[in-house]
Amino acid sequence: MSSELNRDNILLSTSSLSIGYRQKKEVVSVAEAIDFEIKAGELVALIGINGSGKSTLLKTLSGQIPALAGQVKIDNHLLSELALKDLGSFLSLVLTHEHVSKQLTVMELVALGRHPYTNWLGHLSQKDVDKVLQALSQVDLLPKKDNLCASLSDGQFQKVLIARALAQDTALILMDEPTTHLDMFHKAYVLKLLKSIVKNSHKSVLFASHEINLALQLCDRIILIDKQQVSCGSPSELIQNGAFNSLFPKDFIVFDEQSRTFKMKISED
Repeated sequence: MSSELNRDNILLSTSSLSIGYRQKKEVVSVAEAIDFEIKAGELVALIGINGSGKSTLLKTLSGQIPALAGQVKIDNHLLSELALKDLGSFLSLVLTHEHVSKQLTVMELVALGRHPYTNWLGHLSQKDVDKVLQALSQVDLLPKKDNLCASLSDGQFQKVLIARALAQDTALILMDEPTTHLDMFHKAYVLKLLKSIVKNSHKSVLFASHEINLALQLCDRIILIDKQQVSCGSPSELIQNGAFNSLFPKDFIVFDEQSRTFKMKISED
């Protein structure tokens, strides 16, 4: 299967999707009637409060857990019909808590992104090596390619994981909380890096995040999970529809439409 996609194509879509999980004999629904599309060249944030279902949705979209109902399509292919070996050429996944050995060098870890294309021995062709070096260059880590991952800062290691996804060379990248454990500067740096990748490579990135204010500034579209309801649109569309007004308790945090930011409510007592 080819992962070469037209930039106007719909890379990811859901139809009447219901997500949740099975707990013993009980089915726990997290959100229902989820319908959205992500086109090539879009940066999309998935936002919602803790426990709203962001990780569950990402796991469903990436095939880690089955949907309770409805459909997920990747480049017009039903996710439920894609073999695991083919899925790796359509989508890359970057998780917050990945069990990867930090005793690998930066180059070795990024090279794991080429696994869907190598033979069963995992031998890298010159094309694979070139893809790895190109990915490292995109995230400005080429000078550290021979360093152990254990020697990197949290921000640098996050860039290594992004580079691995770039080396995998899929049109769609899914990320779970890419700015976790980072300071304010590195949070902004990583999200601006994702914006640059989308702009220059025409890939699409969907990332779950708590950095709502940054997402509103940088993203083409937002997927919002609020009280088991899912909304999708441009930041302006969601603001106009009042989608953010009830996300947090108004006694503590309010959304300022003029500045497009959430602000803490300071008591006047």
